[in-house]
Order: sequence, then structure tokens, then C-alpha cells
Amino acid sequence: MQSIESKVLQRIYGRGRGSVHTQVSFSDLGQRDTVDKTLKTLTDRGTLRRLAKGLYDYPMIHPKLGPLTPPPETIAKALAGGEAMRIQPSGAYAANLLGLSLQVPANVEFLTDGNNRKVEVGNQTITLKRTTPKNMATAGRISGLVIQALRYLGQSAVDETVVRKLAAILSDKDRNTLKRDLKYAPAWIAKIMRQLADGA
Repeated sequence: MQSIESKVLQRIYGRGRGSVHTQVSFSDLGQRDTVDKTLKTLTDRGTLRRLAKGLYDYPMIHPKLGPLTPPPETIAKALAGGEAMRIQPSGAYAANLLGLSLQVPANVEFLTDGNNRKVEVGNQTITLKRTTPKNMATAGRISGLVIQALRYLGQSAVDETVVRKLAAILSDKDRNTLKRDLKYAPAWIAKIMRQLADGA
């Protein structure tokens, strides 16, 4: 019969380097206190790294830089409960992902249909903010990213330069997705999405 530790290790190795875990990641393998002790043992041994309270990773190792910090999305997915809850980049981070802002924000915000969470990892604060079903309807699609980025920039700041930057990175598939999701956007954003979908 496998020990809890060997089951936890099997799952960690199965997800590979760069994976991020919480206690919930292993809740089906044993009692909470046993899992917690196992995670502490693996952290003390150096297999896992403690990123914040209750948050661990099996770090990706760079030959020169050493252990790398996981991407915000990977951390956010772990905080949201893995695959159970959806996340949607928002605010300055959404604008950064689309190349509309060169600054990587210190506070990376995600919308979610899960619980509110906030964690500090290195010099970044990662926030999960519970939102409405309408805001989550486009989660994981290019339209969700465009809606959140434009909402962050604000109507007065979205000019032809912004529209051209977006147009340059969109594929035909992306344009079809924008057209399909017009109903989820505020009127002024829907107008820009229609323009992009029609090949602005």
C-alpha cells in the first residue's frame, strides 16, 4: 500500500516542474493534517518550495538563474482550485498580456467564479476577485482578455493606435471569437470588438 508521501510525490512529479500546489491539490489522498505534514517534509527536504502560506511549487530550474518564479496564471489556477474554477486576467495585467502596456504590474488581478484570494509571491501580489457570471462568460478566450484590457484602459484612452495594436495580433479565429462574444461587452467595447472582427 502506497504511503501518503509517495502518492503526493507521484502527483507532483506527474504535473512536472513549474507546477503549483495547495493543500487542496492533495485533499483526496488523505487527512488534512497528514497532507500538511507531508508538504512540510517535502519542503524541508527541498523537493517543494513554499511560495506563501499554503502555497507550494515544484520549481522550474534555470541553469544560470536557479529556481524560477511560476507565471501568475499558474499561481492563480492553483489558488482557484485547479480546474474546478475559472480565472480571467483583468486590469493592468490583461493590458500587458495584449501588449497594450509594457509595464508588468506589481498587483496582478484575476477575475474568478471562485472565492476571493490574495497572496504575495516575491515582489508581486496576486489577487483573485469574485465577479459576475457575465464577466466570466468569456474567461479563457481572447474576447475576455480584450474586454478586460479595454475596460482597464478606459474609453478616453482607447484610440486608433490601441486598435491597430490589437488588430495586429488577432488571428481569423480570434476575430470570429470577438464577433461571437459581442453581447458580453459594454456598448463602447462591443463597438471596438466589431471593428476588430471586421478586420480593422
